Amino acid sequence: MLRTGRLQAPKFRRQQPLGDYRVDFVCFEKRLIVEIDGGQHLDNAESDAARTAWLASQGYRDKRYWNHDMLKQPDTVAEDVLRALE
Repeated sequence: MLRTGRLQAPKFRRQQPLGDYRVDFVCFEKRLIVEIDGGQHLDNAESDAARTAWLASQGYRDKRYWNHDMLKQPDTVAEDVLRALE
């Protein structure tokens, strides 16, 4: 969706390094990060919280979606991302 350009929105960069982290998608213009989480994120709650806190301290907002939601409800996810960009 973000990668294929289906979303008519400001430009997103994929797999972008930010500090010690690499984010799935980032829109620098709106300071928005979109992360797609799979099952491995259930085990990484503490490190995800530290990462989110650091990104917020740098002025970024993040939106997280389960991989399953991206596959089964892409339009719903796209609408949510568009709202976050407003």
